[in-house]
Amino acid sequence: MSSIKHHITSDLMAAYVAGSLPHPFAMVVAAHTSLCPECRAEMEAQHAAGGLVLEGLNEAELGADLKASVLALLDQDGVPDDVTLPPSRMGIYPGPVAQALGNKPPRWRSVGLGTRQIILHSGSEGTVRLLHIPAGQAVPDHGHNGLELTLVLQGSFEDEEGAFGVGDVEIADQDVDHTPIAGAGEPCICLAATDAPLRFNEWLPRMLQPILRI
Repeated sequence: MSSIKHHITSDLMAAYVAGSLPHPFAMVVAAHTSLCPECRAEMEAQHAAGGLVLEGLNEAELGADLKASVLALLDQDGVPDDVTLPPSRMGIYPGPVAQALGNKPPRWRSVGLGTRQIILHSGSEGTVRLLHIPAGQAVPDHGHNGLELTLVLQGSFEDEEGAFGVGDVEIADQDVDHTPIAGAGEPCICLAATDAPLRFNEWLPRMLQPILRI
């Protein structure tokens, strides 16, 4: 039985299944779903529901060339030699994260107080990064100008919203101000996605924010 207590919400899962969830958040959902049987079942259920809707639509005619191409692909044995499949897992990193890392260990960059990060993606839709936080270390008190999804890959953390262990996802929006603190034992490693800069409540993190891109 899974020990995961904090899951992806139905609305985020629906957006993910529909392909409308921004890439940074989609990476977190994909990583969480690979760890969480409950959310994987939810994802499959939503896929099935979408399939039933499509079955109710009028069938469209396939062009002869397209139909022939699809049938030819189905007749092939195995996977072509020039296709590289993404890994299902690399250590603590689920397949989507391992793929973003290029199947190589993270090249961490210090952000102060022993905390390190690596930015996996940054664009107009938002940013997704890995955070490495020493046991017992607090992340500076902050709020949010948008949405933040944080998935625990190793260790744990606690904040005003509760306790989060491996596989758990914290969903924080503009109404959440918190000071996450890494749990005892091994360092806390998280996958965090945001669609807007954080709102730090202390002057030093605010000063460093443009440099750290967080």
